[in-house]
Parts: sequence; structure tokens; C-alpha cells
Amino acid sequence: MKSINPATGKIIAEYTEHTPEQCDQIIDKVFDTWKVWKQSLFLERSNLMNKAADILLTQKNKFARLITKEMGKILGEAIAEVEKSAWVCKYYAENAEKFLSDETIESDAYKSFVAFEPIGPVLAVMPWNFPFWQVFRFAAPTLMAGNAGVLKHASNVPGCALAIENIFREAGFPENLFKTLLIPAKTVNSIIENNKVSAATLTGSEYAGSKVAEACGKNLKKTVMELGGSDPYIVLEDADMDRCVQTAVTARMINNGQSCIAAKRFIVVKEVYDEFVEKAVKLMEDLKTGDPYDPKTNFGPLARLDLLEELNEQIHKSVAMGATLKCGGQRLAGKGFYYQPTVVADITENMPLFYQETFGPAMAIIKAESPTDAVNLANNSIYGLGGSLWTANLEKGIRLARQIESGAVFVNGMTKSDPRLPFGGIKRSGYGRELSHYGIKEFMNIKTIWVAK
Repeated sequence: MKSINPATGKIIAEYTEHTPEQCDQIIDKVFDTWKVWKQSLFLERSNLMNKAADILLTQKNKFARLITKEMGKILGEAIAEVEKSAWVCKYYAENAEKFLSDETIESDAYKSFVAFEPIGPVLAVMPWNFPFWQVFRFAAPTLMAGNAGVLKHASNVPGCALAIENIFREAGFPENLFKTLLIPAKTVNSIIENNKVSAATLTGSEYAGSKVAEACGKNLKKTVMELGGSDPYIVLEDADMDRCVQTAVTARMINNGQSCIAAKRFIVVKEVYDEFVEKAVKLMEDLKTGDPYDPKTNFGPLARLDLLEELNEQIHKSVAMGATLKCGGQRLAGKGFYYQPTVVADITENMPLFYQETFGPAMAIIKAESPTDAVNLANNSIYGLGGSLWTANLEKGIRLARQIESGAVFVNGMTKSDPRLPFGGIKRSGYGRELSHYGIKEFMNIKTIWVAK
């Protein structure tokens, strides 16, 4: 297993994969540790989770540099990712006990209530694009709920995976409560088949999600899936155009465009279409690339060469079908996996930039005839993760937001995840929810207790 620096294309380190026997041994230890951990008090869990948050904050520069080295995120964004990971730890340290307290329900019993009880080790199959945040948004509620964690991280960020395992160990959690398996994707099914793994969660592609869901279905194990997205960014005639366009570029370029909830399809009503395109091109052309450790750098490399090649194919197939390339559209010369910030206008529904998920620095701009047409275009997608809608009329914005088929809609703001709000999608963007009080209950035994005198 190799870790490759996407800014240089050079190998950082090589790691020995765990054998099937080693995986079984690790899971045995996790299961035995969980049987004790599930009896622990919330106060103990909370103290340890707060320590994990403190480690993240006091060593954030070290962890951020590791993120940048392994997957190319610019350093400022990597620091923000570590800080957000600390936030989710503190959030569940403070709120888990309240979220999982018994819920009294009146019935024909003398007393009846719902108890929330841990179910065991949960397998997390996690992606490379937010190598700390994606793991901690799973791990913080999972451990606070009294479950255990088994992590199969993306194969290009093994250093991040092992660093996270060490953070929990350094914070004082039981040594085998949260463990990393260094394994390729093809061996995930064997982990799911292990009787001591109780459930699985995956953040990644729809293909990967379908395979894990299929394996879990055969083994009757609960799953949560956060998969791909092709988030619409709807701009109405009365939008604050300068703020809207600036946010649009940020929403497209965050993590160099490599985010499931990045804005990807920019659907603009015809009255302000030309203005939006002109301003978007100007802002995209002003972005500066370079060393991702340099604070002057606005965007870094794509994480892998194959991702760059796939994006380039989507762009040029769409242009060949009639779209207009306004800027960018080429790999940058030199070392590393850098791609020009790209704007493609006149996108129609039959083009790859419309109906496929795009991972990278490319804005696909679509003209809508009306607000109703914009919503219809937004909903014409196999995905339904998030979305944004821009208008000065908040009542209208909320009404249209209710019509958009997705797990979240942000009116006059950029789609983002927040520990306080449930996160997840519909359609081929997945199912189930992470974060908030909804997320922590996904992998609990929601047990009815009925009592008569």
C-alpha cells in the first residue's frame, strides 16, 4: 500500500497490508474491548473524547501537514478540517448523553419507554478527500454511543488512518476500541462477513456503496451510506450577485472541487445568466495555484492522476457535444496532478458535466428559463445530497427549497456539514443520516421496554 504526494507524484511511504488472519485478530480484540466499553459511563466517554479534541487542536499543524502531503489539500483548508474534527468530538462529548437518554412513551403499560443501546463494532469505509473529518464525524458519535470502530480508510491516506487511531489511543481510550485495517477494497466483504462486526457505514462512490450495501444485505447488517453528489446551485434573478458568485466559486473549489457536497451544477435563470458566467470566469481565472503548503496558494492538486484524467474527459466530451469552454480545460504543466480552474457554459442535460458527478475544479453552468425550470433541472439527477438556492425573497426561497429533492438545501449559503445538523442524501446519494441527534442513533438498538405492575 503506497502513499503518494499528489503535488509531486513521488512516493511518501509504503505500508504492509494486514493479512486476513491479522484482520480477524484485530476484530476479536475490538469486540472483546467493546463488551467492556459498552458498560462505561457517559462521563468517562466524554472526558476521553474531549481529550481527543484537545490533541487535535494542540497538534493541528502537524496533522494538517500530513493531510496536505497525502491528498493535496491546501494547508489552510487542512487546518480547518482538523479544527472541525475537534468540534465534532466536543459536540458529542457534550450532547451524547442527552441524545441517548431514555424516551418515555405513554401506552397501556404502567411504564413504557425507549432505551438506546450500543450494538457493537461498526466498520467504517472512508474516503480520502476529507481524511480526518470523514472519520471523526463517524468515530465521535460511535464511541460516545458505546460502540467500537473498525476503520478501512482509503488506500492513498494510510498515514492519516494510523494517525487517527493513535489520537484515540493517546487520549486514553482503550487500546483496541478503535482500530485501523490496512486492506484493499476487495477484502472489505470478508470484514463484513465477520460475525463480530455489527454494522457498516460508507462515505464514497455510489459503486463502492452498492457493493458494501450488497454485502451487508446478505449478512443482515445495518448500513448508512453517504455517496456521490451532483449538487445544484440555483441562482434566481433577485440574488445578491456579487456574494452569490463569490460563494459559488468557493463552493466549487473547496478541496480543489473534490467534495461530495461541492456545488457542481450551477443553474442560473436566463435574466442573470450572462452576468453570472462573466463574473464566475473572472474569479476562477484569478485563482493561484502552487505549493499547497504556501498560504498564497488558492488551490492544490487533484488527489490522483486517474481523477484528473476522468475530469478532463468529462469536460471535453461536454464541449464536443456543444458546451462552451470559457476558461481552463487543461492539465497544468509541471509535476503533480494540477488542473486549471475551469468554467464550462451552455451545459445541457445530455452532457456528462450535467448528469455525472464531477470531482475537481470545473464549474458547469446551465441556463434555466424560470425558477420552476431551475428546480426541475436540479431534480433531474440520480443524486440528491445537497443544494443551494439564491434569492432575496426568503419566503420564495424556502418554498422552492422544499421542492428540491435532496438531503439538504441551503438558501443564500454554501452547502456544508455541521455537527448540529443531520447530514445525508436520497436517491443514489445514499441513505441514513450522520451528525446531529439523528446520526448517533443510526447504530443503536432502539429498544422498547414495557412494564406492568
